[in-house]
Amino acid sequence: MDKKNALRAGAVSAGTALMMLLMTSPALALTRDDGDDPGPGLSIGETLGLYVALPIVIFLIITGLVMVGDKSHKQQNQG
Repeated sequence: MDKKNALRAGAVSAGTALMMLLMTSPALALTRDDGDDPGPGLSIGETLGLYVALPIVIFLIITGLVMVGDKSHKQQNQG
């Protein structure tokens, strides 16, 4: 009885997923919408700088500011 319910639940899930995939339309990314005005693309260097290097630099700046603030707080407590 337990295998039968599991098999039925699997079949319903698979059928539902298949129907959802068949009913969805493609993204139509190549079709331009009204008012769509994309700019020039980014180069590999610009992409890496914007999405990798810049967040790391910002993180290091924030970390440095926190460390400086923490050290000055500890020095005031000792004196």
